[in-house]
Amino acid sequence: MTLIKSISGIRGTIGGKPGEALTPIDVVKFTAAFGSFIKQRSGINRIVVGRDARISGEMVRNLVVGTLQSIGMDVVDLGLSTTPTVEIAVPGEHAGGGIILTASHNPAQWNALKLLNGEGEFINDEEGKQVLEMAENFDFNFADVENLGKVLYDDTYLQKHIDQVLALELVDAEAIRKANFNIAVDAVNSTGGIFVPALLEALGVRNIHKIHCLPDGHFAHNPEPLAENLTDLSALVIERGADLGIAVDPDVDRLCFVMEDGNMFGEEYTLVAVSDYVLRHTPGDTVSNLSSTRALRDVTVQQGSVYHAAAVGEVNVVTKMKEVNAVIGGEGNGGVIYPAIHYGRDALAGIALFLTHLAKSGKRISELRATYPPYFMSKNKITLTPDLDVDQLLVAMQQRYRETPHSTIDGLKIDFEEGWVHLRKSNTEPIIRVYSEGPTPDRADALARKVMEEIRAIVG
Repeated sequence: MTLIKSISGIRGTIGGKPGEALTPIDVVKFTAAFGSFIKQRSGINRIVVGRDARISGEMVRNLVVGTLQSIGMDVVDLGLSTTPTVEIAVPGEHAGGGIILTASHNPAQWNALKLLNGEGEFINDEEGKQVLEMAENFDFNFADVENLGKVLYDDTYLQKHIDQVLALELVDAEAIRKANFNIAVDAVNSTGGIFVPALLEALGVRNIHKIHCLPDGHFAHNPEPLAENLTDLSALVIERGADLGIAVDPDVDRLCFVMEDGNMFGEEYTLVAVSDYVLRHTPGDTVSNLSSTRALRDVTVQQGSVYHAAAVGEVNVVTKMKEVNAVIGGEGNGGVIYPAIHYGRDALAGIALFLTHLAKSGKRISELRATYPPYFMSKNKITLTPDLDVDQLLVAMQQRYRETPHSTIDGLKIDFEEGWVHLRKSNTEPIIRVYSEGPTPDRADALARKVMEEIRAIVG
């Protein structure tokens, strides 16, 4: 059983003892704290709630909505929804905040409360700490019977979200319709099974082949949209002669594509391709986190713009994007953040922009992929003794590479001429994550091994 309390939300496994998993008692405690925080901070007694389709969703929804009512908060309940849809609905409903009930790419036994501010964006570090403190101190009051909150059920945001995507200047539904795409979709039996086909139909796609699109929460495979989990989609693309396959995670904020030959386009390259298209029409800065592919920097520079790196975490990427007024940004896990619609990872916006790009290019998806710089990643970790000072270890590594371009905004990232290595300590276990990238898989592995050997030499 696991319960992880972080600044952006509360996630854990269902079942077990209070404080050791995401039990009803924990759901109530943290919901009451967040609702009270929103009421105090904004003075607004309204919160938007939406959920993915995982099995525990209805139970957690009932607890969350009832708790918000009990502290005098009105609830706009979107029902089965997506993370980006809730993010759009919060300002659309003039709410003080939002709660998304989803554990994102985590397996079915997990669920979580993702917490949004009044702009429909994830709360920041300071706000998150205040919510956690309020929860631990039970610093909230319940309303009397005359002041309980009300619930409004609203199922209109599926269409509202799609309408906002279609209204984007860089989305060309006519070009997509004329391309006559044949598309396969894997939504891991969550809400993407509702939202993605609806979007494709609105874009004029007539040939849609669905697999794992029944939103019952019984995930047909590990829900993280990685190559090893998308073998069914790859097979369907080949079987149906599809032009491409589309895969999303359970809450539809991560997006990846399968090429017509059944191979992966690469989740790192989702943001690269969409950014390439956006930059061709609206020059400006780009942002991704330090662990994302260098290909975005290359494409950005090629288009005459400036690339910026942010610390890992969506809230950090969004903060940097606002700071530099970026036109596009996101994360290498298939998360596209397009400010023209909202500041949050949005697979629906990503799909529409990507299909417009592909349609106008006149290329097959594999041909489009071949136009981007080839990079390969290697992801490793080093297990350390619990008493080791990881911060001092990173300082020692920084000293070793003081003459090499590097960044310390999130752990230590060392930029070599042909690749990079990013070292980050885990907040939950005594390990250092070692991500590396190079022009070939062997070179990426070699860079990681080199740095890992140096770490082991320092540790002794």
